[in-house]
Amino acid sequence: MAERPISTVPGVVLGLFAAALAAQIVLKSAEPRPAATALDLPDPPPRAALQLAAMGEPIATANILSLYLQAFDTQPGISIPFKDLDYVKVESWLTSILDLDPPGQYPLMMASQVYGQVLPDLKKQRQMGEFVYRQFLIDPNRRWRWLAHAAIMAKHRLNDPALALRYARALSE
Repeated sequence: MAERPISTVPGVVLGLFAAALAAQIVLKSAEPRPAATALDLPDPPPRAALQLAAMGEPIATANILSLYLQAFDTQPGISIPFKDLDYVKVESWLTSILDLDPPGQYPLMMASQVYGQVLPDLKKQRQMGEFVYRQFLIDPNRRWRWLAHAAIMAKHRLNDPALALRYARALSE
């Protein structure tokens, strides 16, 4: 099949094509530059909704929620420092995950070793230590290692021997 020369195209069609191309260039140059904006961590879904969504697989759902929470700091075009997260909501997510999978260890590991080591925010470190402490009291036989870690963190990172002793006493009882 032979190609026709461009001269066979009517001038009106070429004019419309040129006008459309010019309009596209003008509209694209007038668009604002894309800007990455950080989203706030939402509240976790209600417990009933999570149980319904689990469809009999609460451990799998807990693992999915753990991955969602852990990856929340990396959003398209931006990375949010852990210190900028709302730790009340982080704690709510961790609690929801533990509600789905009470024997699970991963939420407590995240609390003590990921979110609990945020520098330089000592308040958030204490908040995660207290979260681990409260969760330890619910199931000490399974959760003792995370409170032991929190006790070490309280002594060496927070420089709070009284808090470390409180955690250590809870472990010894």
